Amino acid sequence: MFFQNKSQFETVKEEAYTVWRRLDPQGMETHIAELESKTLVPGFWDDPNNAQALFTELNSLKDTYNTWKDLIDKMDEMSELMEIYADEPDNAEEEAQIDEQIEAILATYQKLRVKTLLDGKFDKNDCFLTIHAGAGGTEASDWANMLMRMYLRYCERNGFKSQILDLQEDEGGIKSATIKVSGAYAFGYLKGEAGVHRLVRISPFDSQKRRHTSFTSVYASPVIDDTIEIDLKPEDYRLDTYRAGGAGGQHVNKTDSAVRITHYASGIVVQCQNERSQVMNKDVAFKMLKSRLYEYYRAEKEKEHQKDAIEKKEITWGSQIRSYVFQPYTMVKDHRTGATIGNIQAVMDGEIGPLIESYLQWGQKEE
Repeated sequence: MFFQNKSQFETVKEEAYTVWRRLDPQGMETHIAELESKTLVPGFWDDPNNAQALFTELNSLKDTYNTWKDLIDKMDEMSELMEIYADEPDNAEEEAQIDEQIEAILATYQKLRVKTLLDGKFDKNDCFLTIHAGAGGTEASDWANMLMRMYLRYCERNGFKSQILDLQEDEGGIKSATIKVSGAYAFGYLKGEAGVHRLVRISPFDSQKRRHTSFTSVYASPVIDDTIEIDLKPEDYRLDTYRAGGAGGQHVNKTDSAVRITHYASGIVVQCQNERSQVMNKDVAFKMLKSRLYEYYRAEKEKEHQKDAIEKKEITWGSQIRSYVFQPYTMVKDHRTGATIGNIQAVMDGEIGPLIESYLQWGQKEE
């Protein structure tokens, strides 16, 4: 009996076993047992923060171990199944069913393989994603709006929860927007989106139908908890309140509930107007500021300007990480990895998974 996906399955199975051995399953089992034994020690909950941190580590470890073990077990079962049917007469229905099971296994492996690239300190955390229109006027505002839609669609497609914390509208689009993306590994997947995004197209705002180039910057930073200390004194920043606008209910236009914080040394500005009260907006804004400052200080310390110091890049020609070309041809190209996609409409509809994966692979090689 001939299986269409047999050759690909054997290749992927070998790759999966390589990853499984690298994960050290026996070591993981031992570590899981050690952590579980600690939860049974009297007084374990006397320090809730440490207890929660241990449970987070334990659950993450179990998730990695169990999902990979389940995949390896399914691969072994599939190998045995193919051996059983190898000498059987051709049966189109059985072949199709087995090939369908193989495709499901391959898809599972692909998702797990990408997760192995997400090993940064905060890769598992939620993410703040901020979009700023750059050079290009109305065209750039429209481009910023298009990028915001792209990320919101990406979140929908991949099971992430998205919440718009701040939205500054402009003629033709938006000046800026901040989105909180919640879900497992949100920051890990989206961290590579930080940088300048360049658009080339025939402008719908130009009556002469000329080709325009526009720029929009994207900042990505992890949502960090209170255990991460950021030195922030009152004299380091200015806090402004103003009347919020846009969606969110009639209350937003009645009080100065929106909050803007400007950090003097870094020049970072964060805003929040989505919550129902000034106190809540202030709390979220400070979390956003600490998140951005953590990334900023990390970039300053490591001096890896091309990869990390996004704050210092000018939103203009020559600093872009990715180009989106609508005319005279259609193509999206990531200038760091060399990855290209011809179906630009799919990308704008949120199908940026291949670009994200290529960045994660490239980042691992760079390290």
